[in-house]
Amino acid sequence: MIDQRPGVKALISLFFILLFSSASTLLAQDGGAIFQQNCASCHAINKDLTGPKLSGLEERGPWGDRKKLYEWVHNPAKFMQTDPYTQQLKTQFGNAMMTGFPQLSEAEIDAIVDYINKAAAAAPAPAATGKAVVKESSDNSILYGVLTIILAVVALIMLQVNSNLKKLADDKEGQRSQEPVPFYRNKTYIALITLILFVIGGYYIVKGAIGLGRSQNYQPEQPIFYSHKVHAGNNQISCLYCHGGAENGKHANIPSANTCMNCHMTISEYSGEKLFREDGSEVDGTAEIHKLYEHAGWDPSSRSYTGPGKPIEWVQIHNLPDHVYFNHSQHVVAGQVQCQTCHGNIQEMDEVHQFADLSMGWCINCHRESKVNFVNASGEKGNQFYSIYEKFHDEIKSGKRDSVTVSDIGGLECQKCHY
Repeated sequence: MIDQRPGVKALISLFFILLFSSASTLLAQDGGAIFQQNCASCHAINKDLTGPKLSGLEERGPWGDRKKLYEWVHNPAKFMQTDPYTQQLKTQFGNAMMTGFPQLSEAEIDAIVDYINKAAAAAPAPAATGKAVVKESSDNSILYGVLTIILAVVALIMLQVNSNLKKLADDKEGQRSQEPVPFYRNKTYIALITLILFVIGGYYIVKGAIGLGRSQNYQPEQPIFYSHKVHAGNNQISCLYCHGGAENGKHANIPSANTCMNCHMTISEYSGEKLFREDGSEVDGTAEIHKLYEHAGWDPSSRSYTGPGKPIEWVQIHNLPDHVYFNHSQHVVAGQVQCQTCHGNIQEMDEVHQFADLSMGWCINCHRESKVNFVNASGEKGNQFYSIYEKFHDEIKSGKRDSVTVSDIGGLECQKCHY
């Protein structure tokens, strides 16, 4: 039985106040955390990426009905068979099929939608000057934390007031009572507070440990301002012209200054639209080109090389742990994965940042849903390497399956990615 003494009842009340306050903090973060882990590789709140922007989600198509949204998230392929809106979305976004997330509960999907709605409402309007807009975080964890502390202090004060009032009432009635024990010496209070701090601290330690080594949204300032938006976006320069290693080898190499000079021997001035850094300061494009000349040892007036130059010390953005094997050519050539899948809309970035968290879970989700370029029934199209999988070919011919994913051919085996 639960002890009915006033002090114990008040103590239990304090426990639930702290527990629910802490739970509010965690739940407020859960939607954003689940979004980052499962959705952010293809979706943004206020702009189209590999998939459509998610602001105003419930005002479009069938998503006002949460039950239909649950069905879509859990099994997009099945839902799309009877829904014209999602069929149109697939066509609009290059026939890309959304990844299914059967592991997400309805409560987790609700948390994601709530996070999207709050983030969309908090997003600032685009700047009319063309300067970069720095988005403020919509995470209210600090506010929830402050409120939790305030509630805890109020609860402790009320407990002490209750104890003192009880003693005064007992003294007035002539009843013998013990002196109230200060909360900082009360073993029950100390044990309860220790337990609560242990739970909350453990959550943040685990969450922080999971994020160790991840650098999502890392955006360093480079020695030369290089705009992918100008080169890959406006001028339509192929990514593989500069990063040829992505097609031919394990690493997507950083181009040498000589590769840049193939164009900039003749292009010595920048005359395009204004460029801005992340902090909103304007960039002198011509001055940045002349920084390249200094590194290449090129004299634009005499149009000749005058010295050996010096290497450009680019700051590395994307980095994987040493025990992880990743081959760019395997993904780009065999898998036909587009650069934007992992790097985001790189053709729209002035200053490059790390788009995805590049976590193990992010990679596994991709392997579970990405379809391999399997040879068709006639054996004429597709990657001939996959012709060794006779079982899958027979299942496709018999209609038991319509596609083969990376996970079907061993994409989830540990040794595929780890030394």
